[in-house]
Amino acid sequence: MLKLVQKFLQINRYSDIKNEFKDLFLSHPNYPSLFAITDSFDLLSVENAAVRVSKEQIEELPSNFLAYFKDELTLVEKIKSGVRITTTKKGVQKLSYDKFLLDWNGVIVAIEPNNVVARDNLKIEYNWLKYFLPLVLVGGLSFYYNRFDWFSASYLVTSVLGLIVSIFIVQERWGVKNTVISKFCNLSSNSSCHSVISFNDDIANRWLSFSDLPLLFFSSSIVAILVNPLSSAVFVGFLSLLAIPIIVCSIWIQKFEIQKWCIMCLAISFLILAQSIVWFSSDFFTLSFSFNEIFPYVFSLLLLIPIWAAVKVMIRKMLDNENSLKELKKFKRNYSLLNFLSKKVKYTKGFEDLRGLTFGNKNAGVRLSVILSPSCGHCYRTFQEAFDLVLKFPDKIYLNVLFNINPENNDNPYKAVVERLLTINRTSPGKTVEAISDWYIKRMTHKKWLKKWNVESVSMMINQEIQKQYDWCSMNNFNYTPIKIVNERLFPNEYELNELKYFLNDYVEEVQVLEKIA
Repeated sequence: MLKLVQKFLQINRYSDIKNEFKDLFLSHPNYPSLFAITDSFDLLSVENAAVRVSKEQIEELPSNFLAYFKDELTLVEKIKSGVRITTTKKGVQKLSYDKFLLDWNGVIVAIEPNNVVARDNLKIEYNWLKYFLPLVLVGGLSFYYNRFDWFSASYLVTSVLGLIVSIFIVQERWGVKNTVISKFCNLSSNSSCHSVISFNDDIANRWLSFSDLPLLFFSSSIVAILVNPLSSAVFVGFLSLLAIPIIVCSIWIQKFEIQKWCIMCLAISFLILAQSIVWFSSDFFTLSFSFNEIFPYVFSLLLLIPIWAAVKVMIRKMLDNENSLKELKKFKRNYSLLNFLSKKVKYTKGFEDLRGLTFGNKNAGVRLSVILSPSCGHCYRTFQEAFDLVLKFPDKIYLNVLFNINPENNDNPYKAVVERLLTINRTSPGKTVEAISDWYIKRMTHKKWLKKWNVESVSMMINQEIQKQYDWCSMNNFNYTPIKIVNERLFPNEYELNELKYFLNDYVEEVQVLEKIA
């Protein structure tokens, strides 16, 4: 039945909510009824109608709809010669209108087609191999087609080291903390990479800052050397010699203006100085360069500058979003906000009389109740989060697990799970944790779980308890699961249940204040 309805959603361009429908449908207390289908559509804001129509109106009906054909839910699609029906048992069949009308009871479920097709969100995976693979391939091809001597190899190695240090400098500039680098940068009271790198913030905030220069210099050097090893290495050595005045200026600023040393900046200065010394003392020392010797480096630099400018904007936005998210989390963890969003349970009468599966301290200040369904996908996570809270804070939290399932719906195969859990809890309470963990945490298959947790019989008292819990949920219009209740107030859906740990003391203080007033 589930796959049939999911196909119905797909035909009407609701593919993006198929999984959400699955969770809502399977967790519905009236699963697998027609009401469970339409109610799930309503929760997903899918405009639908379940009506009985005259058989003479068959040609006026939508191009596809759900119907009961031979007492079985069927997906019906209108075609030129009649209808094409899809059932769970027999698959796809083509029938004339006359044959279809003979065994159709006139009930249909139709939905409004989705005219706004949602685009799949692009998932950006930060896989470093994806970024370094092109460089590795270019390097491999370069080593295969070019001859590297000690001179060009030394420049390639120092440029790679310079690029790595340059990346760390940019990270430090953006506030991306690296534990190892932070310790390295603060070896003494006279060293502080952040103070030096953040010097003149107004300049650094431009589209191309001073901290970007080593990154562009070394990355362009690497690309140029891989393309034309010897000639590019000679030109890079010449540029390193020209950079010495900048190095001297940087050291002077660190020594006299900031009065702090940047270890990474000094490492960059050392690498550039080493490259200039190698070039100056080698047989390749020259002050005249041909176009072929200059072009690889200039081309690489002109290529990398716009690329880095674009990437820099993207990374800045990502970091800004992360910082905003951190601030929002702080705001979210304000108990006043949580309390404001927590709605009172409409009808609390009879709630204390419900007997579910209980864990933790009965005298705890935080009384957490979760109402679950054994077929609900989200309920697995909810129970695990709730149970983890009890394990971590056994003295502060009292957990009561209740169930929302229709005891009169004998077609629901998951009804037996609730019956057996409540029976085990009453007859063998020491096995309750294992039994419920097998279902909600280990996620045993239905057949395997029923085989392991077999009970002789289900008493009338258990059936009455299931009915009481179902009636109480119906009274409050709880036609879905999971439901989370903390101290007789609904825990807001804007919060994950595991975030309750941040408010335990607030709840306890609130209870204590109310007790004093009473």
